[in-house]
Amino acid sequence: MRDEGLEKAYAYAAEMQARNATLPRYIKKSQLRQIVPLADTTIYEMEQRKDFPHRIYLTPRVVVWSLAEVEALIERRRRDSEMGKDKAAERTRCSKAQVSPRPRYLINRTARSEES
Repeated sequence: MRDEGLEKAYAYAAEMQARNATLPRYIKKSQLRQIVPLADTTIYEMEQRKDFPHRIYLTPRVVVWSLAEVEALIERRRRDSEMGKDKAAERTRCSKAQVSPRPRYLINRTARSEES
């Protein structure tokens, strides 16, 4: 007696192996922090600037990142470092135009203390 469903499953598995197809791998935050030793806020800021792979919400409380994208980021940064390009440092440097001015309440307080 032959099980056609089982035979189809084996045929599908053999076809996938023949194509050398791999399923995408995802990692949780604890695994990400072992690979990329950055603070949570730094990772979040880099995601906002599109300098880091975006997180994927599986549920409201479970967040993962694509392992392939994280590895590609590390490889790009490694190559840039070897070529003498420090893009990370260039991005984080602030010019005076980017620095926000002091809040108005601090300016007024400073002016009053100088007058006294």
